[in-house]
Order: sequence, then structure tokens, then C-alpha cells
Amino acid sequence: MQIDLTGKVALVTGSTQGIGLAIAKQLAASGAEVAVNGRTAESVERARIAILEAHPASRITRAVGDVSDETEVAHLVAALPVVDILVNNLGIFGAQPALEISDDEWRRYFEVNVLSAVRLTRAYLPGMTERGWGRIQYIASDSAVVTPVEMIHYGVSKTALLGVSRGFAKTAAGSGVTVNSVIAGPTHTEGVEDFVYQLVSRDLPWEQAQREFMRLHRPQSLIQRLIEPEEIANMVTYLASPFASATTGGALRVDGGYVDAILP
Repeated sequence: MQIDLTGKVALVTGSTQGIGLAIAKQLAASGAEVAVNGRTAESVERARIAILEAHPASRITRAVGDVSDETEVAHLVAALPVVDILVNNLGIFGAQPALEISDDEWRRYFEVNVLSAVRLTRAYLPGMTERGWGRIQYIASDSAVVTPVEMIHYGVSKTALLGVSRGFAKTAAGSGVTVNSVIAGPTHTEGVEDFVYQLVSRDLPWEQAQREFMRLHRPQSLIQRLIEPEEIANMVTYLASPFASATTGGALRVDGGYVDAILP
């Protein structure tokens, strides 16, 4: 299956590292013009260079700004008024005992993980429907379905994204625009390495720490390893393509079989 996104403009939020950077690389490799987003010009430029090193013919633009901030979103949209593929990837996570999560922390997780995606969807969905084509995706998590006791605020924010995705898919009904969420399982990123070492001994070598983390904290995984970011990017790129024109309103799992259910 040869995916060709030539002529499409893609915005991937939080794309300076990890899953977001892998998605940006994959979309660029498929011919899309990709807007790399991060909070600082320096981080965005590093990501831009990394993508160009991997795919020298790519068209990469800079979309600097904190998309969890309403004012900065307005500036970003003004600078990038037309987007055909919106991937709401930005998210924060961290372990914290449930009874110690403050109101402010709950609000911060909702602002970053949910409202950032809602604002950008409101900004770009009307243009997509007018043009009769568009792709909107939300990077959710297995934690949306299997709420982790060590970070329920994160899990609840990702559960909210599933509802947001389904609701906006209904809003876009019959327009040629598809809206989906991608349920990512435990994935190997720098941030997750830090998270793993919060839960297992820092004295362990990485490969051993990863196995111990999966054994103790994610034993349901059927692949029994962390997922690589490129594996998430494969699904996102497919959903962004014309081949996925009949897939909308869904929650598609790239979780290594972690969620023990037939449906999300």
C-alpha cells in the first residue's frame, strides 16, 4: 500500500520528540507538508532538522507555540490558516497518588490533554468541511480504557478524548472529513523511560528495567514489550490517507494487545 499525501498540509502537535516526532517523520515521508509544533523555536528547529536528515525532500514548516494556551493557539492558527491533517498528539503524564492530585493539577491535565485538541479542532474543522476533505486524529492511550491507579488524572483525560473524537466525527458527518482517535499502548519514548524508572529501580539496565516494568505494571501486554513510536505512526499515517476514507468515529488500538477487550 503506497500512501501519497502530496499536496496535504499536516499539523502534528507536540511533535519535537517521541511519538509526535515519529508521526511527523512518517507523514513527511508520505509527501505531506508537515508543520512541526513545540513550545520553543529551538526544539522545533531540532525536530525540523531531524526530519530533513531522514527525508531530505520533505517540506517542513515551523509551528512554534504552546497549544494548551488559548492565545498562542490563535497566533498559530493565524500563521497556519489551512490544515488538511490535524494530529492532536500533545499530552502530559506522570505518576501521582490519586488522593494527592490537586484541583490545579486536574485542571492542568484537562487543559493540555483535552482542551488543546478541542481548540484546534474548532479552528480547523470548518475549513476541512468547506473543502470536502480532512483528517483529524487524537492520540489517546490504553489508559483511556484501563485507568491506571498511579495516574488516574491522565487516564481520565484520555478517556475524555475518546468522547471528543466521537462527537466531532458526528459533527463532520457527510463532509468528507474523518475524525478518529488512536489508542496507543505503552510506548518507548524518552518520557516513558523516565516514567519506567519512577516505578522500578534506577539501578537496572534499560532492557531489564523495561521487562520488569512490563511484568509488574503492564502484564496484560500480548507483545510483552514497549511499542516503538514508529508503530504508532504507521496507524496515524494510514488514517490520514485516502485509503481510510470509510474509517471515522472510531477508536483504533495500537496497544500490543494490552487492553483485554474485543472493543475499546
